[in-house]
Amino acid sequence: MDKIVARVGAGAVNQRRVQVAGSRVAVGKENLRVGVAQDVVLRLQCIARADGDDRRRVGAADIEFRLKNMAIETASNYSTLTPDCVLNALESIGLRSDGRLLTLNSYENRVYQVGMEEGAPLVAKFYRPLRWTDAAILEEHAFVQELVEREIPVVPALMLDGKTLHEFEGFRFSVFLKHGGRAPELEDRDTLEWMGRFLGRIHAIGALRPFQHRPTLNIETFGTAPRDYLLVHDFIPYDLDTVYRSVIDQALAGVRHCFAHAGDTKHLRLHGDCHAGNVLWTDDGPHFVDFDDSRMGPAVQDLWMLLSGERAERMRQLGDVLAGYEGFHEFDVRELHLIEALRTLRLIHYSAWLAQRWDDPAFKQAFPWFNTQHYWQDRILELREQIALMEEPPLWQN
Repeated sequence: MDKIVARVGAGAVNQRRVQVAGSRVAVGKENLRVGVAQDVVLRLQCIARADGDDRRRVGAADIEFRLKNMAIETASNYSTLTPDCVLNALESIGLRSDGRLLTLNSYENRVYQVGMEEGAPLVAKFYRPLRWTDAAILEEHAFVQELVEREIPVVPALMLDGKTLHEFEGFRFSVFLKHGGRAPELEDRDTLEWMGRFLGRIHAIGALRPFQHRPTLNIETFGTAPRDYLLVHDFIPYDLDTVYRSVIDQALAGVRHCFAHAGDTKHLRLHGDCHAGNVLWTDDGPHFVDFDDSRMGPAVQDLWMLLSGERAERMRQLGDVLAGYEGFHEFDVRELHLIEALRTLRLIHYSAWLAQRWDDPAFKQAFPWFNTQHYWQDRILELREQIALMEEPPLWQN
């Protein structure tokens, strides 16, 4: 298999150059501008892994996915984001710190609680280089601001110097008020209904218009392209390769079957990663945080991660969530066919996400179990379980 060689040049902050197989990728401040020679594109189109008659060709969507992630893997990382850099970045927009800096739990981005000379501490979020364009980040900020204007409890980026997105020494960052809270008690029925009410309100706003610069959660972006990334980059151990290919293809076939059963469901602007860790609960109810994964997709994507336990428990939990949700936004019950399919896509995407970030030292420290023989054996078993679950009827029948 052809190897794509990539290394980081020593260019200036605002115009880094990434060498990719003899061609150059220009990374500017606004967007990832891929200037790859035609021969490289053709090589990517023809990358295939062969096992007898089994050959796989890479389509146009996967080329775009892979080019983007080659740049993410090899471009500027967080090694120069020192404490002094963080404090200087805030000072560049008029925020003077008292020197206290606490790293918060985040892997995709770098997030810090920063003590201020005047007032309460603030939260500074430094975006992973190249993951989103400026337009995509600003579109997320605008969506959250729409929710704020309708008194939905979310945490918006602060407007400072007339902007919510700032840049310092090549890093883009935003600043937020600090909000405390605890994890929601999802075993409590009143809590689930409360969560449902706010998600219904979020989705009612999310359905008003589509995103223009953020992606859609679908089989290609969360299933096919992540699978191809893992296989093309040789993450699967040699002795598990054949069985992994077989199982993941069966799983994706099951996902397609579930989507076909659901039919032509509507997509809207989502939170995108609505699990308990992204909800801060207080006596006044929930605050939804971290819209970094916000994208277009079916409404049920923001609901299914609130459900857990045996089937009977999940049915009851779903009823509690929808009791609150449908007071503000209609739920299409056909989307219940998608719950296990979306869970399967999330599992596949998660493995590829770890793989794409594996050169980041923080990931090796936080996820030492990734990319071991045992890890991939467990993923095969997990996908087999999902294949069986996708064959079961939805929690509720139409």
